[in-house]
Amino acid sequence: MPRTEIDLDIPDLSGRRAVVTGASDGVGIGIATRLAAAGAHVVLPVRNRQKGESAIGKIRSTVPAASLELQSMDLASLDSVAAFGAAMNEHGSPIHILVNNAGVMAPPDRQETKDGFELQFGTNHLGHVALVGHLLPLLKTGKARVTSQVSIAANEGSINWQDLNWERSYRGQRAYSQSKIALGLFGLELDRQSKAHGWGISSNLSHPGVAPTNLLAARPEIGRSAETPFRRVIRFLSEKGLVLGTVETAKLPALMAAAAPETAGGEFFGPSGFLHLGGGPAKQPLYSRLTSEPEAQRVWKVSQEMVGMDFQVN
Repeated sequence: MPRTEIDLDIPDLSGRRAVVTGASDGVGIGIATRLAAAGAHVVLPVRNRQKGESAIGKIRSTVPAASLELQSMDLASLDSVAAFGAAMNEHGSPIHILVNNAGVMAPPDRQETKDGFELQFGTNHLGHVALVGHLLPLLKTGKARVTSQVSIAANEGSINWQDLNWERSYRGQRAYSQSKIALGLFGLELDRQSKAHGWGISSNLSHPGVAPTNLLAARPEIGRSAETPFRRVIRFLSEKGLVLGTVETAKLPALMAAAAPETAGGEFFGPSGFLHLGGGPAKQPLYSRLTSEPEAQRVWKVSQEMVGMDFQVN
């Protein structure tokens, strides 16, 4: 069945500065490309410099006049995140859009970040917490909109408070769900804290639905030598236009959250189709795991302690 083309109008972003994590491929490069096409200056902080250079070339093949900036950053290293933050603060330009998009999904065996955190919790959540903390002065100056990319996995499982780093009993998918629940709660609490303290930042959430992105592809660096059977099913259904989204539609909820004029803080965006797996972007109700303010406040406090930061001093 042929698909009906789905797209999103993005306003003129000339003079705006955007930072997009995970922009070297997949959904991230799609987000970065659309923001650049709208006139934003887009910063791509990447772990793999070669992939970053390739991404720059791909974006410019679509948007020849794109204003792009490649920086080095590894979310699995707090020192690397701090170095990126220092470079950005030294430059001093306000940040108007931050999209916390990068992530790693379900390594078959437990792995750790450079700082000893379980890889998914450390990369998907704590790395972005540290990034927000280091960029906070520039986000305040830019009255930024921060969008944190969660997942339909945030609608299952819970935060394993007794073993946040999964040292006693590692379950890859459960650890992935935890990382996305924590990031979602943190993003919502960031919006509440900004309102309470007059930071001028609005923070919201998005999720891409289900599409054949690279999250479940072969990733030798995390111990996955071939794509998962689930990804093969996703790719088949997506190609046939059955229920699921595409890589092209998967980027749209984050773009709506990050750039649509009508978007406010504390909102959640995802695909509008069946079970929110695919389709056009739209605002939707929060997952039940993301509704507890006390849980969000706990994530806010514990996460800052784990990364060794205090946002109140910024």
